[in-house]
Amino acid sequence: MVAGGNSKSDISFAGTFASSAFAACFAEICTIPLDTAKVRLQLQKKGIAGDAIGLPKYRGMLGTVATIAREEGLASLWKGIVPGLHRQCLYGGLRIGLYEPIKNLYVGDNFIGDVPLTTKILAGLTTGALAIAVANPTDLVKVRLQAEGKLPAGMPRRYSGALNAYSTIVRQEGVRALWTGIGPNVARNAIINAAELASYDQVKQTILKIPGFTDNVFTHLLSGLGAGFFAVCIGSPVDVVKSRMMGDSSYTSTIDCFVKTLKNDGPLAFYKGFIPNFGRLGSWNVIMFLTLEQIVTQELAKGWLMV
Repeated sequence: MVAGGNSKSDISFAGTFASSAFAACFAEICTIPLDTAKVRLQLQKKGIAGDAIGLPKYRGMLGTVATIAREEGLASLWKGIVPGLHRQCLYGGLRIGLYEPIKNLYVGDNFIGDVPLTTKILAGLTTGALAIAVANPTDLVKVRLQAEGKLPAGMPRRYSGALNAYSTIVRQEGVRALWTGIGPNVARNAIINAAELASYDQVKQTILKIPGFTDNVFTHLLSGLGAGFFAVCIGSPVDVVKSRMMGDSSYTSTIDCFVKTLKNDGPLAFYKGFIPNFGRLGSWNVIMFLTLEQIVTQELAKGWLMV
């Protein structure tokens, strides 16, 4: 998937994990304001018709970013960055680091030719599910911290920071609470991971067959945008359910959250925050894949990531 040519098969798992974790963390730092806007839009519920108080507070990606910055300060846009980086170190490193080994496992050692798209999707589903099963606590804390800003003025905040959030959740809700929303989160991340990695892999493979195109930054840019678009289109409904379950403890299960969201807010609620979500995932994928490709290309040349 990265660093075109036969040399990519010589990259060690540790090297791929480290490179992927760094690239994912860099992309996270650059795009978390858009993720904060997305979470706020997804958690926002429909107001009562005709009631001025019920008018939506957040409107659109840029409007939401501006509202948060104006009312809570610019730093609030980076709320959840610490658990976000925790998440990317674990989730980003594992899902990308395991992708090539799992894909090769599915096709077998003697396979020759282009790997089928279905196999790429299956590999993406597998690594996404495995990685988020490990990283779910970091995702939960990140969403909880991002949701803090929507509490009414004067109401005490539940958490003073990421480490405090981990300990408070364990103390008040139990260790199992760290895996709240694991069902929709596994579904969401398996689906989005498959959409991202398989589409990036497939788009890049297709582009490289077009005369005049080479394995360069422009190809990586187009492939990253394609990966982000497919990921948002496919993953938005489960992403909304995941965010609502993690940010609001009133839901008893994934089905309960899905049914209540559909009943109270309508089917379009599952695509709430679509624009900021695409802005987030599209830019995130471009930054992450560009960074990863450059790291792997440079380090392969130095021989630091070899088996």
